[in-house]
Amino acid sequence: MEIRYLRLIKAIVEEGGITRAMDVLHLSQSALSYQLKEAELQVGTQLFYRRNKKLILTPVGKKLYNSAIKILTEVDRTDEEIKRMINGESGVIRVSTECYTSYHWLPAVLKKFNSEFPNVKIEIVFEATHHPVENLISGNLDIAITSNLEQTDQVDFIQLFSDEMLAVVSNGHPWAKRSFIEAEDFQDVDLIIHSLPLETVSIFRSELIPKGINPKKLIVLPLTEASIELVKANLGVIVMANWALAPYMDQSIKTIKVTSKGFQRQQYVARMKDRKYPMYFDYFIKFLREEIKLDAES
Repeated sequence: MEIRYLRLIKAIVEEGGITRAMDVLHLSQSALSYQLKEAELQVGTQLFYRRNKKLILTPVGKKLYNSAIKILTEVDRTDEEIKRMINGESGVIRVSTECYTSYHWLPAVLKKFNSEFPNVKIEIVFEATHHPVENLISGNLDIAITSNLEQTDQVDFIQLFSDEMLAVVSNGHPWAKRSFIEAEDFQDVDLIIHSLPLETVSIFRSELIPKGINPKKLIVLPLTEASIELVKANLGVIVMANWALAPYMDQSIKTIKVTSKGFQRQQYVARMKDRKYPMYFDYFIKFLREEIKLDAES
């Protein structure tokens, strides 16, 4: 029996029904009802009798409710003790990414992390951007965020999430009527990129360099807003992650898939294999994964 099901049973009983349990568990009525059905399927029998819109514990339900009180009390106490142990630690997490546009998730992650670990400071090492793994190995970073799975025995790469890279053009661009473009199509366009060197740019590393493709012209522009304005003016094209594009999309631009199958990019957290990291690093990675995934799916 999963902990969440025990919390569900306890909340329904102690809150006097589904409506108030919804508020305590922060679930919709449909989500709560679905979890209750899952719990009953897992146990193999009913946990509540449904009588006149009331839920009354069955004998099996009573047994689980009594166990839930004991188990959840111990789980919550242990969780609080661990947090107190960790919060007593002080430290620094030095982090960097390979792209400036990735830093937009920082405020939400910091807010959540600082509430749990007020004595741990997060330092963003901007000068390590574009070469985060190299700076990790040299000792300038504690963790790095990258899509470049470099071949090294010194580093562990932990998956964060996968995003899709899309080509962005103005409605007047020849690509605007196409459902997808191939690597060879980039030979005839002015391509906007955020930074150099080229091997750190996803579209070059994964699609263009392996096929020997060189765009007609390169425009290096680190500001996303300015890059999108150039695209709108039909002065170039850019390739960006779907989540990073969301705030800028309007009727004047269009996104096109890169290759018929789409261009998927995997994001990783990189950290050193031979280093013993304090527990708060695991929590930072957990919060980071949750925030970036939510951003990617929104």
